Amino acid sequence: MVIENLSYALVQVLHNFGAAGAVAIPLSALAVGQAWSGRQRQLLWLVLLAWGIQALSGSGFGAVSYFFYGRFPDLTLVATTALTVKILCTILGLALAAFLLRSRGTGLHPRNWQGFAGLGIVALTAAAFLRWFS
Repeated sequence: MVIENLSYALVQVLHNFGAAGAVAIPLSALAVGQAWSGRQRQLLWLVLLAWGIQALSGSGFGAVSYFFYGRFPDLTLVATTALTVKILCTILGLALAAFLLRSRGTGLHPRNWQGFAGLGIVALTAAAFLRWFS
């Protein structure tokens, strides 16, 4: 039980840092505006990293459950819906960051950062429902 709880806790630490980055980086970019205009590409890489951490650590929860129990957790309809929302936010966050890095990546419009912040906030909100309804 100690190894199982330690495994979940370590995955949760990574997941928390990814979530913090997915929300804080875009909000910071919005708050400082043009002051960081030369750093937007670097911030975009950090957003991509944050969403990547979300994807990997989210998968880690399932992997730990499967390793210790031989199956994935039973989820209620509310929890399944919340998990689906989180997965969609992660996919959209990764795709948008990759697209912007590939296409222009500098001089991003504030709407881009608002979109990233919105995705992060929706994912965090869904996480609360997933936690308490699973």
